[in-house]
Amino acid sequence: MIVRRVLLAGLLLVAAFPAVAAGKVHHLALQISDDSPDKMNTVLGNAINAARYYSAKGDELEIKVVAYSGGLNMLRADKSPVLERLKSVSESLPNLTFEACNNTIEGMARKEGKKPSEIPLVPGAKIVPAGVVELIELDEQGWTIVRP
Repeated sequence: MIVRRVLLAGLLLVAAFPAVAAGKVHHLALQISDDSPDKMNTVLGNAINAARYYSAKGDELEIKVVAYSGGLNMLRADKSPVLERLKSVSESLPNLTFEACNNTIEGMARKEGKKPSEIPLVPGAKIVPAGVVELIELDEQGWTIVRP
């Protein structure tokens, strides 16, 4: 009888805290809205440091960099001031993705006399309708939003 209660208590504990039984998955969204190489490098550094920390704990970390306004220049293949570091970090962090604000792309295209499709983004960057809306929706899904 006591053995059954101990086993039942153990099963309930594992069911209540599944992250204790296996590696936990964390979700981090990094916002970049400034056209500042220092801030862009900070975003990439935050991604590396957080990934390293959770990897050492045996946990997973999904990271999305959401770029809009001046921060979209980080993801532009033709003018990113951090292009080489961005490529390097992307290769070393498989759970890192980049999201580009379509509203910003359209505004940049108008300003530059181009079509939105002529604004070159780094390979793999996903275009989302609006960067701010993407951050709201990620927050509503439980993602942690950080603006360095």
